[in-house]
Amino acid sequence: MDFIHVNDMEFYGYHGVFAEETKLGQRFRLTVSLAVDLAEAGRTDDLQHTVHYGEVYEACRAIVEGPPKKLVEAVAEEVAAGILTKFSLVKGIRVQMVKPDPPIPGHYRSVAIELSRGEFV
Repeated sequence: MDFIHVNDMEFYGYHGVFAEETKLGQRFRLTVSLAVDLAEAGRTDDLQHTVHYGEVYEACRAIVEGPPKKLVEAVAEEVAAGILTKFSLVKGIRVQMVKPDPPIPGHYRSVAIELSRGEFV
């Protein structure tokens, strides 16, 4: 399987368990890896045989900047389901969602979750 990676997209959203997260919002970084057979796109040089990166970005933006959820896991799950539904060439997806500034005490760069759905052969 071949992969398309859309790395470190940044969005501002209102997801979180704490009241200040849903009121003030925060940055989120999202990376998606799409399992796609790219052989025909490579042979033909034709966009119809691949996935348009800009459309992937817009689909992700609409979800992350959309209605708030308590858990980043729920946001990532919606991203995965949305991409798999919208783009028929995508056979599998890996979503990494990073919360660079969560409201928890301590010293760390970020917290993140990663999930995989579909086929990764």
